[in-house]
Amino acid sequence: NIISKAVRRFPVAMASTATPAVSTNPLLEQEGLPKFTSIEPSNLTPAVSTLLEKLDKDFAEFESKISSENFKPSYDDVLPELEKIQFALGYTWGVTSHLNGVKNSDELRAAYEENQPKVVNAMSQFSQSRPVFDALSSIEAEIKASDDDFEAAQKKRAIEASLRGMKLGGVGLDGKEKERFNEIKLRLAEIGTSFGNNVLDSTKVFSLTVEDPVDVAGVPASAKAMWADAHKASLGEEGEKMEVDPEKGPWRITLDMPSYIAVLSHLPNRSIREKVYRAYVTRASEFTVAEDGKSKNNVPSIYEILKLKQERATLLGFNNHAELSLASKMAPTVESVKELSNLILEKALPSALRELEEITDMARKNGGEEYSEENLEKLMPWDTSFWSERLKETKFDLKEEELRPYFAMSSVLKGMFGLIERIFNVEVREANDDAETWNSDVSFYNLYDKDSGKQIASFYLDPYSRPADKRGGAWMDVCIGKSDACEREIPVAYLTCNGSPPSGDKPSLMTFREVETLFHETGHGLQHMLTKASVGDVAGINGVEWDAVELPSQFMENWCYDKKTVYGFAKHYETGEPLPEEMFEKLKEQKTYGAGLGACRQVLFGLLDMELHSNFDAEAAENGGESIFDVQRRMAEKCTPYSLPLEEDRFLCTFSHIFAGGYSAGYYSYKWAEVMSADAFGAFEDVGLDNEEKVQEVGRRFRDTVLSLGGGVEPMEVFKRFRGREPNPEALLRHNGLSE
Repeated sequence: NIISKAVRRFPVAMASTATPAVSTNPLLEQEGLPKFTSIEPSNLTPAVSTLLEKLDKDFAEFESKISSENFKPSYDDVLPELEKIQFALGYTWGVTSHLNGVKNSDELRAAYEENQPKVVNAMSQFSQSRPVFDALSSIEAEIKASDDDFEAAQKKRAIEASLRGMKLGGVGLDGKEKERFNEIKLRLAEIGTSFGNNVLDSTKVFSLTVEDPVDVAGVPASAKAMWADAHKASLGEEGEKMEVDPEKGPWRITLDMPSYIAVLSHLPNRSIREKVYRAYVTRASEFTVAEDGKSKNNVPSIYEILKLKQERATLLGFNNHAELSLASKMAPTVESVKELSNLILEKALPSALRELEEITDMARKNGGEEYSEENLEKLMPWDTSFWSERLKETKFDLKEEELRPYFAMSSVLKGMFGLIERIFNVEVREANDDAETWNSDVSFYNLYDKDSGKQIASFYLDPYSRPADKRGGAWMDVCIGKSDACEREIPVAYLTCNGSPPSGDKPSLMTFREVETLFHETGHGLQHMLTKASVGDVAGINGVEWDAVELPSQFMENWCYDKKTVYGFAKHYETGEPLPEEMFEKLKEQKTYGAGLGACRQVLFGLLDMELHSNFDAEAAENGGESIFDVQRRMAEKCTPYSLPLEEDRFLCTFSHIFAGGYSAGYYSYKWAEVMSADAFGAFEDVGLDNEEKVQEVGRRFRDTVLSLGGGVEPMEVFKRFRGREPNPEALLRHNGLSE
């Protein structure tokens, strides 16, 4: 529902110039897909003004109707009507929020920041309406849902979610408490936007030009080409006339993810790696100034966010924000989250220490005098990835660069679509002529059910990094949700990645991690697109508990190690030759390489998030008590004692998941859901991945449960319908090589 969408994950921003006539405003044309080629920042303010005026009028009439003495509420009179009233503004704001993340500009930011308070205030009237709450409460008692009545189950879950959302949205507050609650809501939305902007700006501001070929010796050709292209692009019109030679340089290093990972993993010059690492971990902090000379420091914002969330939790009767967050999740308590985290840590930490010892030995034996014990007590953070990559190459006799020619984006997509067709009985067809896009990189696809031949969904794919106007990371978001009330039959998703773009005359050649990321985001998209739920608030990913929402995404990653799936796309982009068998076997062997270090890192993020939102006192910190960075170090001492943060490490200043997104006191969800996703893939392993008939049978069952039921059924029940029992963490430990 729009109450949760009003401040979307990682909101960025927008700005008005001239006011176009309402009749030609593309943000008000909502019959089909968004008119991306026509939308301008100047469209937002007039669109929001028009929609708010109608929304206020419609909602006032609705409240009056349900408040009358003779009104006897029924489901059809309340939730579907609310969906209709909210839809138009939700559509416009959703499209705008999406553009903020993928086509950011100063004009866009200004318009977004101007209109965000109006939208947040408008949505508060829904979540805090006593007449709506009373009507829903009386309906809740009347709806009886059984396992075989999905329609009734959807309605029941939608009402329960709405009532819970309203309680957490302040419906029970009055007077000054309600006023303060709404002030907090507005301020958190505002800070979340500026937090994300600061991360984007401070990432963009750094660059380092390398001119000596010795400094890039041994670096993969794809990375050198990417940096050479970045240098050319930085010269503007002058660069357009240049021919770049990736072997001779110059090379321009930036902090966007493909560039940063390539530096840390492959650049032999240790001092350059250190400089880039230090720049990366001090982004959006007191050490960062943007191109316009303005501070981009997120430290004060973090303290304010933590204080406001604590105050909001107290107003609602919770001890802390973590308790409030868990009120709408699967995990029952903070303690239960810690128990699972500690279980994983107990297995992962000894493995991580062994892995690091091996990496260190590799550096000492092959790195020369500067890595001797006399000169270097232990590896520094900018050393670990570099030597881990060298150890992996030695262990498995396989370099990442050798794999990339077999992972051309177009082939990977074709293979992934083949998997979707094979196990879910769904055909994916490119349909670029059906939709307008916001960038020439973007493609559009339709999904068809194989049995009926009917189109059932669509999605946009924006696959490549664009540091100038696109935020980092990868995500799936909703363009259009399925809804009977709003007469929307075809759900539409956005799938956004930041992968390696084409370079010169070469297509996009993906790293294996980028392949996994694409599969991951597609998993999210499939849950949205293959939903059979038709009540908007529980269709697709809507209404799914946050700590269950990563199940289908992490499940899809497992197929990147399935032979039949991989050979559906792993063909050399020039010769068409399939990936050599021995390379695939080495790829599978690599799966658990570094699993201990990776698991400890994820557990650290989850426990750090939970500690900040349950035990940390932001007020005391500002008066000389423990700081957020003290907490980071304390949690690192527990989870990653072999790698404590540098004194100037400001990782928290870019932890957008918890400070500008929906993961506050929820980052643990990745590991919580991974228990379910690993166990779900175990169902395919149990029947044999080479048993095609059985794999398809289990795949249809996964589609009919996990991907179809959306938020219409409680996630533990969904899992049990698929697996026949509750999830077991053993599969997760086994998949990560940590079960011994």
